[in-house]
Amino acid sequence: KKCKVISRMGLGVDNIDIEAATRAGIAVVYVPDYCVDEVSDHAMALLLCLARKVNFANRLVQSGRWEMSAVAPLSRLRGRTIGLAGLGRIPQALVPKAKAFGLKVIAFDPYVEKAVAAELAVELISFEMLLKSSDYISIHVPMMPETKHLFNASAFRQMKPEALLVNTARGPLVDTDALAKALDGGQIAGAALDVMPVEPPPADSPLLGRDNVIITPHTAFYSVEALDELQAKAARGVVDVLTGKKPTYPINPDV
Repeated sequence: KKCKVISRMGLGVDNIDIEAATRAGIAVVYVPDYCVDEVSDHAMALLLCLARKVNFANRLVQSGRWEMSAVAPLSRLRGRTIGLAGLGRIPQALVPKAKAFGLKVIAFDPYVEKAVAAELAVELISFEMLLKSSDYISIHVPMMPETKHLFNASAFRQMKPEALLVNTARGPLVDTDALAKALDGGQIAGAALDVMPVEPPPADSPLLGRDNVIITPHTAFYSVEALDELQAKAARGVVDVLTGKKPTYPINPDV
């Protein structure tokens, strides 16, 4: 009853009942801009490792096999297309990094202003066209009821058989059972995930132990600098509300 403010230490607020907080007169603030560099770097790193089969090649050597032919075929990145599902802060930061490797960048985001995409020289297209046109897809959409399992069996059927999927956003955006079946059936070529629906994934997860799947333990957000920034900004939001100032990133500004 005495709670005045909830400060979400992170980007997503899908784990907070915003309507209930608003009814109770509780201000909700968050920190959407603390790890933009880190997550966009991690997404690019996962894509590079997946496309160049770095993890697979390393495991070969560690097991005593020095076989270049085992990693064939590999394809050049330059000239290929990366599709961004979402064009918020993080994917906007990813755009120049992807272009530095010669990738063409397209995006699906029904909420972003066309001027933002135009300034980045990114073509906005439909979700269906993103699936069909992309050699690589990097997921950056928020977790909402309507985006749960956005990448499902239907989506995988529309993707290129050589396509690679990267998810550094939210685990439930991807139907991992459908992903495993898509990989088994050759509907897509590989996936790199920093987030899972259940973390850590169960030992019997069908995505573990695959040469064409990379999983990192939800580390995309992290750096020493990002954590310092997160803590400072989360605390600043609390102080702003309690001292009557307008917080920088309010979720329910009318409270």
